[in-house]
Amino acid sequence: MANTPIRDRPVAAGLPATADSLLLQHEVEQLLYLEARLLDDWNLDAWLRLYTPDASYVVPTTDLPEGDPRCDLVFIDDDRDRMEARVRRLQGRHAHREYPWSRTRHFVSNIVVTAVDGDEVEATAAVAVWRFRAGESAGYVGRYDVRLRRVEGRLRLCGKRAILDHETLSDHGALSIIF
Repeated sequence: MANTPIRDRPVAAGLPATADSLLLQHEVEQLLYLEARLLDDWNLDAWLRLYTPDASYVVPTTDLPEGDPRCDLVFIDDDRDRMEARVRRLQGRHAHREYPWSRTRHFVSNIVVTAVDGDEVEATAAVAVWRFRAGESAGYVGRYDVRLRRVEGRLRLCGKRAILDHETLSDHGALSIIF
């Protein structure tokens, strides 16, 4: 069953559960839970390996959550090269907002597979991240919209859009962690 092509699996959202749709749902959940754990452990090299070489990571601004990075200002618009550069900077001493590193706790829930097209899967999830640093804490709340692709039999992330529910980040100052 694990080798069944994604295109032969029904979408879990809104349809009666089948063994294949439950398996796909479980795979998506496990990948997002693993991503959260790796980010909380600051295992950023392993986090990068969850993404395909053509991956993108976008965080739109709080005033324009539907913003398109091709024509709108966004907080983060990373392709894979920029993701790698972000990881290198966060792992070094040059990321002053994150040296020493913050402690974070990512909570991912309400994961729903929304579409399946060939070897690609789309899903959405609710997320809350708590950041602790220098005696202060800050909470970030929002949603992930992700695209996943099966590569060598395993799902990997090829796109992530992290949408903040906040009206402003003024209380937080900046988004220096990977949300």
